[in-house]
Amino acid sequence: MDPIQEKIDKLTEELHRHNYYYYMLDEPRISDYDFDQLLQQLAELERQYPQYAHPDSPTQRVGGTITKQFETARHVYPMLSLGNTYSEGDLLEFDTRVRGLLSRQPAYACELKYDGVAISLIYEDGVLVRAVTRGDGVQGDVATANVKTIGTVPLHLTGDVPPLLEARGEIVMPFASFEALNAEREEIGEQPFANPRNAASGSLKLQNSAEVAKRGLQFKLYYALGENLPFQTHYDGLQTLHQWGFRLPDVLELKPDIQGVMDFIAHWHEHKKELPFPIDGIVIKINDFEQQTQVGSTAKSPRWAIAYKFPAERVSTPLLSVDFQVGRTGIVTPVANLQPVSLAGTVVKRATLNNRDFIKDMDIHYGDWLFVEKGGEIIPKIVGVDEAHRAVDAQPVQFVTHCPVCGTELRNNEGEAGLFCPNELHCAPQIKGRLEHFISRKAMNIDSLGEGKIDMLYTNGLVRNAADLYDLTFESLFGLEKVVEDESGKSRVLSFKEKSVQNILNGLDASKKVPFERVLYAIGIRYVGEVTAKKLARYFRNIDTLASATKEELMSVEDVGDRVADSIIQHFNSTENLQVVMRLREAGLQFEVDEQTAQPASQKLNGMNIIVSGVFSIPRDELKAIIEQNGGKNVSSISKNTTFVLAGEKMGPEKRKKAESLNIPIYSEEDFWKLIKDEEDS
Repeated sequence: MDPIQEKIDKLTEELHRHNYYYYMLDEPRISDYDFDQLLQQLAELERQYPQYAHPDSPTQRVGGTITKQFETARHVYPMLSLGNTYSEGDLLEFDTRVRGLLSRQPAYACELKYDGVAISLIYEDGVLVRAVTRGDGVQGDVATANVKTIGTVPLHLTGDVPPLLEARGEIVMPFASFEALNAEREEIGEQPFANPRNAASGSLKLQNSAEVAKRGLQFKLYYALGENLPFQTHYDGLQTLHQWGFRLPDVLELKPDIQGVMDFIAHWHEHKKELPFPIDGIVIKINDFEQQTQVGSTAKSPRWAIAYKFPAERVSTPLLSVDFQVGRTGIVTPVANLQPVSLAGTVVKRATLNNRDFIKDMDIHYGDWLFVEKGGEIIPKIVGVDEAHRAVDAQPVQFVTHCPVCGTELRNNEGEAGLFCPNELHCAPQIKGRLEHFISRKAMNIDSLGEGKIDMLYTNGLVRNAADLYDLTFESLFGLEKVVEDESGKSRVLSFKEKSVQNILNGLDASKKVPFERVLYAIGIRYVGEVTAKKLARYFRNIDTLASATKEELMSVEDVGDRVADSIIQHFNSTENLQVVMRLREAGLQFEVDEQTAQPASQKLNGMNIIVSGVFSIPRDELKAIIEQNGGKNVSSISKNTTFVLAGEKMGPEKRKKAESLNIPIYSEEDFWKLIKDEEDS
């Protein structure tokens, strides 16, 4: 075979594979930059040797294959993708090329390149009738029910709207929503999303639109299509859509020439971290529609627009070893131990390798130099392998087949990538993880205990489940010792002396007053987080009614779907779990709602959506409890539906700016107490 043909075949196959990872699985194996470089190589080879080009070459396609989970629909207008560049030289070349095709200097519309999921919204007579994802550019998934839950998507337009209008934009997940979602996933034992784009994509694929509504997604408008539209430029078009009911793009500026574009890019390259949502570059479009038509498009991309992508900060560092960690729900997570390296202002020593498929697809070997990126990500991630540094005798990393702690053969649930240890009752890290969850601040809040002390109690055979904690006595605790090492390697003796023992016993005794909803969260039913536990407690009122509930009864509770209901039933079908509950009840824990304290203190805050941000004179959790006791609702992100922001010291500047831009009142802690006191005095 001709070496050129062989190279084209290899690139074509590799790009098809990465398209599949990116669009179908939402698990990209390489960075955007590396993908674009491979695509550019293939395009150049096909230009020189067209006889070897594949009919289905990735250079002729916009995206990946279509998921079968939803009905599909063809786009009225193909959803082309933009050409990408990472260099100013390419932008200058773009400017020279388009000016050569036009009789006058074009004005450029400059926008943020949102890092989310492209969506097409179809309006008939001003009413949203269909929302379709990009898919492969020709057809995509119909996600109308899910998209309708997004507050920034107008369901009905007003004004002189054409009979048929297509609005295009990006579905993004703001950082605040992303952090809240990942905290919730970790809380219930699920693997967190790697970045906001994956979280947005995964949210749109959910089959329960009520769940989508809680994800805090936003729609960012960037284009309009239709027949006989009443505007002649891109800028005017978005202004007109704003009049019809859409939100304007967060940033949209007209620049008279390429130098203005460069200045715009430089500004946002420096200030992008100040934005409350993810972007990965800047989009530049010729503003005038007539000039766009003159410049034209290829089969894949418009020639009148280009995307400048910010290069992600990247380093390469050696893989020293791989740990396989077992979480409290049994999920086994591979973690790379890296030679410490500075990246985006922090020192990176460890990074997750996600799961077995990730290691296999990356083809990671022991001793490899791994590329680590941060870019717009919240956490560092492994994005590739520098094979030039690979030793000849390097051995591939193999995922363990048995639990690294207890030796039980690992399993995997259908539809889940992660492997887990099923030995939940006798696997040490699962037992200790459940105990640490039980004593945590949002659960039983036994702050006299902690990870180190739980490990001591477990090692000495004193605890194997939460009920064992309440059998502890002064005599069984006093004098226990353990040698521990700090990060510098220095050893010290951790011992249970009289004062620390008494603090533990006092903390356990105080926990008997913790309300039922937190006890229910503390016992660690899989998929039952803090919010769901609260709703279950308020609905069923006591543990006996909950434990005997049918699946239908469980699913009548808000936010409880198939998976959560099945998990609750499975938990209470376990004799061991029922025995733990029985012993905890005998120890004096609260397993029913206190009807007297459950009554709201007032209705002063009834119907109010309140954000709590900053540092206060009392813990924020206590403030949030007071809000609920007075009829209010705690929310996590600011929107036009927010009633007011309760701001303490060190309130986030972006939250303050967002509140001010929406004219949301900002109350001090003193204002809040006065509001509550006014009700008490009335």
